[in-house]
Amino acid sequence: MRDVAVVIPAGGVGARLGRRTPKQFLTLAGAPILVATVRHFARHPRVNGIVVAAPASHVEHARRVLGRLRGASIAVVVGGDTRQESVSRGLAVVSADTKLVVVHDAVRPFITASLIDAVLVAAGATGAAICAVPIAETVKRVSNGAVTGTLDRSELVAVQTPQAFRVDLLREAHDKARRDGVTGTDDAMLVERLGQEVHVVPGLAENIKITTPVDLRRARARVRS
Repeated sequence: MRDVAVVIPAGGVGARLGRRTPKQFLTLAGAPILVATVRHFARHPRVNGIVVAAPASHVEHARRVLGRLRGASIAVVVGGDTRQESVSRGLAVVSADTKLVVVHDAVRPFITASLIDAVLVAAGATGAAICAVPIAETVKRVSNGAVTGTLDRSELVAVQTPQAFRVDLLREAHDKARRDGVTGTDDAMLVERLGQEVHVVPGLAENIKITTPVDLRRARARVRS
């Protein structure tokens, strides 16, 4: 049963990496990071289509490199100025027969099929699900360079993607955010604003987001090992 669509917001330019090429198009094991990420979903038996929102200047390049993948159909659209807008543009072209939609960062290439499955099962049962890992470090609240409090980390997690939602629920959440002028840090935050409970499944420590030069070096070292 192919009832899942995937939206990959890949419209950013990756300024923190200090490269002219957007980070999602930098290579990892001989292929763009974007390809390494999308490949996981293209092979998944429940995915009926993938929408990638790419920078306007790289749409044709994205279509070319992703066109080599086999499996689910892949469409590339022009991304927005923000991650949220890129997701919205991807949602706009998701097939009408889709039950669940997964949103995943373009530069998280180390996901697994089992993690995708876990998020899909939870979202299918509850309507909305994310994956997250416990926070190991002590977390403090700071103001003007001074500590104002220490947070109870037993109630805190670091949120990752993939995140999965009923497609109608995510569209409603994005529509409301747009009307209210709200920009969320992730899609789950927009869904939470509807009063919808978001289920949490265990994430993976290796499911890193490649954001900085250090992240990129570590990712390349991992695929070489």
